[in-house]
Formats: sequence, structure tokens, C-alpha cells
Amino acid sequence: MTPHELKAARLKKGLVQAQAAQSLGVSQSYVNLLENGKRRLTPELARRVATLYDLSPETLPVPEEFVPTHANDQRLAEFLAKLGYPGFAYMRTHLPKKNPDEVLLTALGQDRLEARVAEALPWVVMHYGHGRSNWLVEQARKFNLQNRLGFVVSLALQVVERVSGSGQESARVQSLRELRSKLDESRLVKEDVFYRPPRTDSEKQWLVQNRSEEAMHWNLLTDLRPEHLQYAS
Repeated sequence: MTPHELKAARLKKGLVQAQAAQSLGVSQSYVNLLENGKRRLTPELARRVATLYDLSPETLPVPEEFVPTHANDQRLAEFLAKLGYPGFAYMRTHLPKKNPDEVLLTALGQDRLEARVAEALPWVVMHYGHGRSNWLVEQARKFNLQNRLGFVVSLALQVVERVSGSGQESARVQSLRELRSKLDESRLVKEDVFYRPPRTDSEKQWLVQNRSEEAMHWNLLTDLRPEHLQYAS
């Protein structure tokens, strides 16, 4: 977030610097330094700012040295609930809200996922603007996740294209197409799986023969299709 964006968010919220400082737990002079670009937001302060100003989680910082560490399905579901995914709206969690790109890549980095978590990932792609798409693509390539991410983006694109029509939706379609194209440039030839490995050789052969064109394009063994997504109707 730039200093100008930080100031604009405060003004939009109708707060003077003193009020913002009190709510953020810092001094007014420190808020002034932030808004003039003389201090940088720490990750923790960025989270407090996003909460106070009702900002999109896209404004939250991503790790400078990102590694897709192990996270179980329950933890991933709670992170997705924090992002507003309707399928997990019933969940209550004390986990901090994270940047959608970080949640997405962390999930894609797991060896296996519950179907309910895997089905939420195209929704994340659909509902956030990918202001850091370069970071997203670079990190996906770094950890050889571009095929998995490309498939998820393709699912999201298929869903959005079904309901496209307004200018805003058309812009979203274009954004997703550009992201898919970036990932396609470094598509891996090696076969991979999404969201769980086949349990048997016969299941693997079935997936090879019955997977979608998109799954085949991204060299993935998976049975997930747009019609499986509850929010696609």
C-alpha cells in the first residue's frame, strides 16, 4: 500500500490522524510519517490498518521469503473463511487474515486437500483482483506450482465466462485470461495431481481417460470440473 493509498483509506473512513493513531496503537506523528512515506508498515500494523479501514485482504503483506509450509485442511478452511468464502461462512476462527495469494499458494503446495478446500480455490481467484499477480506467478514458478495454479485459474475463468456480460465482469474475464496466459508460458510437462493422488492404478487410468480438457492441458490428474463448484450455478 502506498502512502497516498493509506491516507485515502483513512479519509474514506472519516478519521483524522489522531483517531486513527489511537485505534492503531501508535502516535499521531507516526501515522503522519506513514502517510508521507517516511516509515513503512510492519506486517502486524498492516493487518491492523486493513481491519480499521475495512480494506481488502489483498492489501495485506505477503512474506518476503514465501515457502508453502504444511497446513492441514481445517487451518486452510479457516483462512478461506477469513477471506469471505461462503462455503465456510459458518466458521469462527482466531487465525489472522492473510493475503489471498498467500492462502492460495499455501493450499496448492499441499500434497493433498479435502475436496471442500480444493473447490474453494477457484472462488479465491474469482473474487480478488490479483494486484500482486506478478508475485503470484513468480512464486508459483519457484515452487513448480504453475500447473496447479493454472488449472485453478482456468476453472475460475470458465465459471466467470458463464455469467459474463457487464463491463465489470468482462474486465474480470480479461484479468483471468492474462493470468492464465502468464502461467501457460511456463507450463510443466511433468504429470502432477490436483487435489489428491489417485488411490489405485485403476483410478489413475480412469482419470487419465476421463479428465477434462483443462486438466489434460495442465498435465494434472483430477476429476474436478466447474459443475462441481457450488457457487458456479
